[in-house]
Amino acid sequence: MEPGSIDNLSILYQSSDFIVVNKHWDVRIDSKMWYEKLTLQSQLKYRFPELADPDTYYGFRFCHQLDFSTSGALCVALNKTAAGSAYKCFKERMVTKAYLALVRGHVSESRMTIRYAIGKNTTDGMTHMMCIEGTEGCENPKPCQSELSVLEHGSYSGDPVTKVLLQPLTGRTHQLRVHCSAAGHPIVGDFTYSFKKDSNPYRMMLHAYYLRIPTRKELIEVSAPDPFLTSLDSNWVPHRIVHRLDEMIQELKAKTIRAEEEERSQEALLSSGGEEMPSKTKGLETEEERAECEQWLAEWALA
Repeated sequence: MEPGSIDNLSILYQSSDFIVVNKHWDVRIDSKMWYEKLTLQSQLKYRFPELADPDTYYGFRFCHQLDFSTSGALCVALNKTAAGSAYKCFKERMVTKAYLALVRGHVSESRMTIRYAIGKNTTDGMTHMMCIEGTEGCENPKPCQSELSVLEHGSYSGDPVTKVLLQPLTGRTHQLRVHCSAAGHPIVGDFTYSFKKDSNPYRMMLHAYYLRIPTRKELIEVSAPDPFLTSLDSNWVPHRIVHRLDEMIQELKAKTIRAEEEERSQEALLSSGGEEMPSKTKGLETEEERAECEQWLAEWALA
């Protein structure tokens, strides 16, 4: 994947209601800074000028966020109704996301669950960062969970690294980056969470690979091409396969489909007058989630 430019936006999926793009690394979704000319918003306006909506904050209704340094699949809703259907999926935790990453060191466990609570860092000079509970200056830490599966052990520029598949089961800011760092395996090229040590790689090696949003009208399901291949970056040299990516994604999809079927069965039971069954996909909406949803809604409420 080449560095971002105004005219090389990659489209992974397009319908009358949604576009899913393969966002470049080191590109912001939007910026108010006059000197930042290249943003995802400007790329979309260049490619689809007829779809930009001046009544929305960004010009486009972004269904979720990706960090500046993260590449990969990002969904854009093209009208208010579509945005509402995507919002419902996110609110009800029906969306499935999986990321590829290269992390420092060889992860010994083939699979691991990372459960550090994450809060805002209030320490001077670190207020742009998040932190795990117990860290000095960590404010309002909240429970977070990420699943890590090892794909390959290898090396990057001669140093031991592991290619992993990451699934965030909660949605805290910088969650995967903080969890990997706290687990002792920071993401390659993550200057911030390596505490300014990892500056040699040309990018942070985190990529939103798989995205599934099951709206009522259509199923959005995409994979953004894997950028962490030796043919694309000769610094990455795999040594040993632990899990195959395609098999891991199939496993994840099967688990997701089972959960969706259980949810539909519960809805059918409720509509027929039966008692409500426990649901793994539903949970009380936290204040943070509610605030994020309300802010997200406000960006397109005037459209």
